[in-house]
Amino acid sequence: MGVEVSRLSNGLTVATETMPHLESVALGIWVKSGSRDEREDEHGMAHLLEHMAFKGTSKRSALQIATDIEDVGGEINAATSVETTAFFARVLNDDLPLAIDILADILQDSKFDPAELEREQHVILQEIGAAHDTPDDVVFDRFTETAFRHQALGRSILGTPETVESFTSEQLHKFLERQYGADRMVVVAAGGVKHEDFVREVEQRLGTFRAKAAVEPQRYAHYVGGDYREHRDLMDAQIILGFEGRAYHVRDFYLSQVLSMILGGGMSSRLFQEVRERRGLCYSVYAFHWGFSDTGIFGVHAATGQSDIQELIPVIMKELQRAGENIDQAELERARAQYRAGLMMSRESPASRASQIARQLLLYGRPIETDELMDRLSGLTVERLADLSQRMFTSKPTVAAVGPVGELAPFETIRSQLASAGSTPRKLAV
Repeated sequence: MGVEVSRLSNGLTVATETMPHLESVALGIWVKSGSRDEREDEHGMAHLLEHMAFKGTSKRSALQIATDIEDVGGEINAATSVETTAFFARVLNDDLPLAIDILADILQDSKFDPAELEREQHVILQEIGAAHDTPDDVVFDRFTETAFRHQALGRSILGTPETVESFTSEQLHKFLERQYGADRMVVVAAGGVKHEDFVREVEQRLGTFRAKAAVEPQRYAHYVGGDYREHRDLMDAQIILGFEGRAYHVRDFYLSQVLSMILGGGMSSRLFQEVRERRGLCYSVYAFHWGFSDTGIFGVHAATGQSDIQELIPVIMKELQRAGENIDQAELERARAQYRAGLMMSRESPASRASQIARQLLLYGRPIETDELMDRLSGLTVERLADLSQRMFTSKPTVAAVGPVGELAPFETIRSQLASAGSTPRKLAV
């Protein structure tokens, strides 16, 4: 039936995709507000707010929120990312009104009780501590901090112990009022749902939600690059080598996604085959590309023993350089097939499909059909991939390493070797 979209009188976007063979519905409220929307003294507030939304409203206690949804066998959760916050649930078809009511309740009427806040701050401090004790979490946090130094985009989602402990109930209410408005929200359901019924239920509960958020203009993020190393007495080293990537809206975004799959997206990828299978230099290696609304970042992550670091990094750099010289048609077709399969498989999961639709609505203002995505992918060529590789991998890198990293080459050595592989580094074209 495809995606159906309606807009309420307050500007709130409501969308559904009906899967008539399902007896359940995945639904949620997605807000275009994440960690990058925080002021410097609010670091970690978006994440804390997401936690506190489940800690009681005027109508329901924290326990009642949990029991109301679980009494009907449903599930409820939330998540904070760099650019969005999501509150979502999954229930059987008949219990859809209840799920909408709970989500609307926690979004509009959370009390942020000081006693509950103090307990949840303690929980998040434990979460921060656990992340600090996990080297592969630490290296990614330091990687983004280094790539986007002194910018909200580069800060960790969790915040710091100092900022998290400083927040008050009043600050949470003010942050919600400033960031959450119908113009920055979408409500989406996928599964055994009828569009007109869903719109009616949402209208009843969120039709009077404030039309516009009082959000401040977002600062444009810019990639900086640089070097971060943290020596720890560990068995293995976590290393990320990264470069400036592409924003969601620009021409090279899908090209960058496909390039990451060719280089390190699976067991047949170049990095996996050369670094892990042929040489045995690490137990984990993969490439990734993260797009944001105004920029992006491309990276290669490897986990290896101290004795293999000296050989590992030059081999990775050689594979990056080779991508600018010879990517063949078979590799491109394989990556396209992987991309298509991932899209089609996600469409079979109502939760994944609802999230996908919500992201598209927030980013592009409309749902994007699979055929359109396939058309974009079909326009990619090996020549364009090679050109992107030459531009991307001769730009200033970002290096982040945690563990026994004393054998890792100096940053300037890595930078000069990458830059010398091509002509004078060029700015990535939009």
